[in-house]
Amino acid sequence: MSQPVTASFTMRAVSQDRAGAPDVLKVIETRRPEPGRGEILVRVHAAGVNPADWKTRERGVFATGATPPFTLGFDVAGAVEAVGAGVTLYQPGDEVFGMPRFPHPAGAYAEYVTAPARHFAPRPRGLDAIQAGALPLASLTAWQALVDTAHVQPGHRVLIHAAAGGVGHLAVQIAKARGAYVIATASAAKHDLLRTLGADELIDYRTHDVADTVRDVDVVIDSIGGPNWARSLRTLRKGGTLVSILPFDDTFPTQQAEAAGVRAVFMLVEPDQQGLREISALIENGRLQVLVDATFPLERAAQAHELGETGHTTGKIVLTVASDPERP
Repeated sequence: MSQPVTASFTMRAVSQDRAGAPDVLKVIETRRPEPGRGEILVRVHAAGVNPADWKTRERGVFATGATPPFTLGFDVAGAVEAVGAGVTLYQPGDEVFGMPRFPHPAGAYAEYVTAPARHFAPRPRGLDAIQAGALPLASLTAWQALVDTAHVQPGHRVLIHAAAGGVGHLAVQIAKARGAYVIATASAAKHDLLRTLGADELIDYRTHDVADTVRDVDVVIDSIGGPNWARSLRTLRKGGTLVSILPFDDTFPTQQAEAAGVRAVFMLVEPDQQGLREISALIENGRLQVLVDATFPLERAAQAHELGETGHTTGKIVLTVASDPERP
């Protein structure tokens, strides 16, 4: 006969048992995971909310094929609760952040997660858990697109679409830290903010077609897709690179890019401890800041999704899960 699960071995998590609108997200009591070999158990203090989350919720299936019931969430900031066999990087009490298991389910909308130890990095000094929870997926996407994929160098002209969004505002700062000249698209109301983050040139996408305004760009970071891909190609110089961070589909302009003498690539972000450490260094040196638009407690995950789906946030949305020992 199976034994009942005691409270010390359970946790709260946000789960969905079907595809649908935000109201499918419900708080449940479930078994707390245990770390396996090479894994750590993290008590989650904060979990970032990303477009991948609400798109997965609505479709009812992860990119890897996992179907409900499941728990959403990739961004984690918290404290190591326990370590599995063979782990030497961390010990209980260490503050960490990361984007574990992506694109496989990580289950970050919960009080605890387990994942490979090397999918995490130490939390940057001076950053609280909410800010750290906002960072991993968006900052790694920006870093891997600009640095690992496009190889941005000093003097490069970099065009960043949706520059006030979660990925965009971090990409502006990372490109600037690499010595690039940064051109950013955003509504006019967000231009002053983007200037403070380092943007050199601002384009109001509501009143100007970027393809008619911008020329001789070395790199475009595109998080919009569709017709915007073709417009982005027209801004690139010969030999330039378009990096799309959206899922690949048959409208992606691979042949048009080849005909124009430019490179067009689709990039899927990956867990990356070294990238997280590089991002931490930028933060600790005062060259990168993360903007948090709103926070919600775990039980209000549905409202967090509703806000995110408006497409009008500046920076990131974060769920607060457990109290951060560095915050009152």
